[in-house]
Amino acid sequence: MNTSAHRRARTVGLTALAALALTVPLGVTAAAAAPADPPVTNLAHLDFLLDAATPPADVDGHSTYRQAEEPALVMPWTYADARDGGTFERVGGGPLDPETGYWGQGAYNADDITRAAVVYIRHWELTGDDDSRDTAYELLRSVAYFQTTDGPDAGNVVLWMQPDGTFNPSPEPVELPDPSDSGPSYWLARTLWALGEGYAAFKDEDPAFAAFLDDRFDLSLGALNRQVLSRYGTWTVSDGKRVPAWLITNGADASAEAVLGLAARVAASPDRASATALRQLAKGIAAMSDGSTREWPYRAVLPWAESPAIWHAWGSQMPAALAAASIVLKDHALARPAVADATSFTTTLLTAGGPDNGWNPSPVDRVQIAYGADSRVQSVLAVADATGSEGFEDLAAMQAAWFFGANHAGQRMYDPATGVTYDGLQPDGTVNRNSGAESTIHGLLTALALDAHPDVRRQALSLTEVGDREGLTWIEAEDAARTTGEISTPESWTGESSWSGDKLTLSRGETAVFDVGTAGTDRWIEPVVWSEVGERTSSTWTSDRGRLGSLQLTGPRQGISPTPGAMHPHTLQKALPGSRDELRVVSTRGEVQLDGILVRPFVSRLVLEGDGGARTELVHSAARSPQKVRVGAGDLAVYDDRGREVRAKKDRTGVLTLPAGGFAIVDR
Repeated sequence: MNTSAHRRARTVGLTALAALALTVPLGVTAAAAAPADPPVTNLAHLDFLLDAATPPADVDGHSTYRQAEEPALVMPWTYADARDGGTFERVGGGPLDPETGYWGQGAYNADDITRAAVVYIRHWELTGDDDSRDTAYELLRSVAYFQTTDGPDAGNVVLWMQPDGTFNPSPEPVELPDPSDSGPSYWLARTLWALGEGYAAFKDEDPAFAAFLDDRFDLSLGALNRQVLSRYGTWTVSDGKRVPAWLITNGADASAEAVLGLAARVAASPDRASATALRQLAKGIAAMSDGSTREWPYRAVLPWAESPAIWHAWGSQMPAALAAASIVLKDHALARPAVADATSFTTTLLTAGGPDNGWNPSPVDRVQIAYGADSRVQSVLAVADATGSEGFEDLAAMQAAWFFGANHAGQRMYDPATGVTYDGLQPDGTVNRNSGAESTIHGLLTALALDAHPDVRRQALSLTEVGDREGLTWIEAEDAARTTGEISTPESWTGESSWSGDKLTLSRGETAVFDVGTAGTDRWIEPVVWSEVGERTSSTWTSDRGRLGSLQLTGPRQGISPTPGAMHPHTLQKALPGSRDELRVVSTRGEVQLDGILVRPFVSRLVLEGDGGARTELVHSAARSPQKVRVGAGDLAVYDDRGREVRAKKDRTGVLTLPAGGFAIVDR
């Protein structure tokens, strides 16, 4: 393959995509067919990131397909820093040594190579584009080269490579595992993802190459079975909660990306080993579903078994993986946690502000990146595909609109004219205008998903601004209106969760009063409290209307969590009426260490708008009983707490009855 051809910038729209946009549905004459909307996928910037390196000859344990005939490997640079005039400079990770040309980490990494391969595979499959097929082929060859092929670490994957093709198995800063191919890892999971989708795509196109990919898939599957799934069916404890012991790096997030590859492999050509691994890993992910409609994390599938106190948007494809596994294995039970996540947690996230990097457990890391936004889009679309529910397609469109301006900055994060996806959105609305491989890849994965779902694409593109948002809010403990307790500043990261800022310690008899404001709906109150192992504390919470509940806590057994003690939200027994604005707490035993308070309305709302009067309104319920809700004009669809559409209508004043735990969408 001519490598330089893959570094050229593709023209806006792309010839193959332009042809796709004009395709006429079967049975419809060209004269009668309305022009289709143009696609949004543009690979130009990802093409720009691609480069080639030729590794040293005869590196022990590393080889790839036709290496003697095609020694160069094609890979994306890790980062692209913005320069004047809208241009970018490709850079590696860590500091650059000007004498050697080496970076502290490297120029290329397996995480980005694997995911870039998925982009080109999916684009080729969607459009038939020959360039994308060729690039997918080259990237998959590179994926295979990063695998270790023999010895005790066979099937594992080296993470970093320098510009000249030399591996850097122990980069600075240190990655775990170290060396990077010495154990299970995110990059092992993503290698399974790329090889699984690659095998499925090339099985009929190029059987010899597909057979090579299948052998390499089996190599990494062997590592997965040996290092991870050998523990299948065993359980452990993390901060008092029972969690599965057979997840990759104890992560449902990493495991989910492996499941995507396993599902593709089994769908293409079922075999017992792949199907068994798929089912086992999916069951581990499903076991990470937690909470309830009214209790944190609101039926989300959590990403990390070592901490029941963390959810993060990046890598949050757990529902997507469960939905895919449920379809391939014909097991509806695997989809239930995915549906619960989409129905209860995704709606909460959307109305609270979007795909935040981290709720740890407070929404402390409110940076938003393409990886997080795309993971949510992929998950909700996968649930829509598994259930056939148009409600989840609407939710996917509302989340995908983040890329086109419906975010708290009002800024476009992905540009279909250039294929650039910006690296991040800060809480203050500042946009990081660098555009590295990860952001570019995940912007394109969303674009490809939209092009595969034209109705969702049309809706997402029409919604370019946030019109209204009312949802979960956060009150810092140190913002108490008055207190007799002590405010101090702990180290932010506990090892398994984060303090959001200062903490408030209330010894026995000490009090604090918070102004939470009034609202048009009742609210659940969830104090976030740090509990020491074995220590007993209690506190009583009241409003000026009476007692809301008490928290009697005993610090849980540590188990596999990195740190003794636990940070967790605890829902009070009674809700705070919307008409009341004061919340009071008194410590009745021990020292209550309070990070802050989550305030979650019975009914939350998000309105997205755009040019031409486009408007989509989401309302969702955290209540135990049906709620009367006023909504705007438009086409109404109402869903229960399992995502099933129910018959409902507005009265003449625009009021509907929202099912307990359900949601409604109004489109105009």
